[in-house]
Formats: sequence, structure tokens, C-alpha cells
Amino acid sequence: MKRSFDEKKVAACIAKSKYHAVLSSMDLEFCVINYEKGELVSSPFRDEFLFQIVEKGSINIYFIRDDGTRYALSKGMTDYFLGDMDIFYPRSSNIYAEAAERLTCISFSIEKNREMLLSNHQFLALVCESLSNKIGMMTTIDAAPASLTERVLSYMKYKCTDGTLKGIEKAAFHLHCSARQLQRILNQSESAGLVKKTGKGTYRLA
Repeated sequence: MKRSFDEKKVAACIAKSKYHAVLSSMDLEFCVINYEKGELVSSPFRDEFLFQIVEKGSINIYFIRDDGTRYALSKGMTDYFLGDMDIFYPRSSNIYAEAAERLTCISFSIEKNREMLLSNHQFLALVCESLSNKIGMMTTIDAAPASLTERVLSYMKYKCTDGTLKGIEKAAFHLHCSARQLQRILNQSESAGLVKKTGKGTYRLA
């Protein structure tokens, strides 16, 4: 992730945005953030609450259950909003947004500007439209079929801090499998170069 507050770069991105008129009328400290493919754009691990608008590229948004089962919520393209729900509700501990390709977003802090955002009728109208579209898409969600190996790797990536699984018994409980099954999957994944054992009962994504 690379963040830029360069005024010319920020102004150029806002000028190209579908929401140019509303953004230009708001007295906010904007920045431009660039992400590489595969980077998490939003996750429960982030301490910072950002409102982000996709300016270039695309993102995949997932809901990850504690057992590693993944639901594809939506795919965000140019003009897609991230952080719209964070304005009103506590952040979900299960929703992740990942860059599907190199990504550029216009961004600003929600926490520093919450009062101003909630009093701006034009901005709130855009947010309501965005949330309505997302709710409509969520009615067609199905769980993505996944093998135990896929669920283990998904669990490590999205549910374990720094991609590190600690404690076979505890992880097996969340994954709804036996400790023996999980150990076998981890051994196979280690042989395939997908994970690395870093200590007793501790594995990190390679």
C-alpha cells in the first residue's frame, strides 16, 4: 500500500471521479492510495477507518466465516465505495476487501470527519444508493464450495494474525475438523510449499 497526499495527484483523481461535484464541495483531507494485486484493502485487522472510492482497478469483497468458508459478496469496479457501512455501524469482523489487480482509491478518514459526513445530504444520498445496491447483491450470495485444504488456507489468511496459525486443537475446533485431519492438511501444505512450520503447533503462510 502506498499513500500519497500530493495535491496535484489527488485533484486529478477527484476530477476524473463520477462523484467529482460532491467530493469537490467537501472540506476534507483527501489522499490517493495504491494497492498491489492481492493486498487487503479493508479488513478487521486494520485500526484505521477509511472511506475509499475505487478510481482505477477492481476489488473482491468476501465474507469469511470462522471455519474458513468464504462467501463472495461482490466485485467492486471504478466508483465503488468501501467504508460506507463503517460510517453508521461497528466494523464487521468477517468482511474483507482484496485488490483483484493493481488498484487506485481516493480516500479520507471516517473518524476525523464523521460529523461532517453525517450532515452532508448529497454525500449521504450517494452512500444510501451504494448500500441499497450492496443489499440487493447480497440476496444472491452462495457459499463458495471449498475443500478442507482451501478452508484451512483461507482461515490462515483471513482469520489468523499475520497469516500464522497457532494451536492445532483450537484451529481444528473453528474449522470443524479433527486435529488429526488438520495436522495432515498442514503437513501436505508444508510439503507443497504453501505453509511453513515455525514452532510446535505453529504454521505461517509461505
